[in-house]
Amino acid sequence: MARKCIMTGKRPNVANKVSHSNIKTKKRQLPNLQAKRVWWAAGERFVTLRVSTRALRTIDKKGLEVFAAEAGLDLSRF
Repeated sequence: MARKCIMTGKRPNVANKVSHSNIKTKKRQLPNLQAKRVWWAAGERFVTLRVSTRALRTIDKKGLEVFAAEAGLDLSRF
């Protein structure tokens, strides 16, 4: 399974780790993904989503149905 948020599309970022002597080595910055069971009111059941914590906050604000429609997701697949 890819390390990608299905709602926002957040993916790992490549950055430089810089030492005290200014030596640069590559590192990966991973998104904060969580597997969460979220109640889907229209389907009257829980759906398990692998989403970032930013997406969880947006689900709380907008609602699951609206945010999934914006992301182009079909919740019946989950």
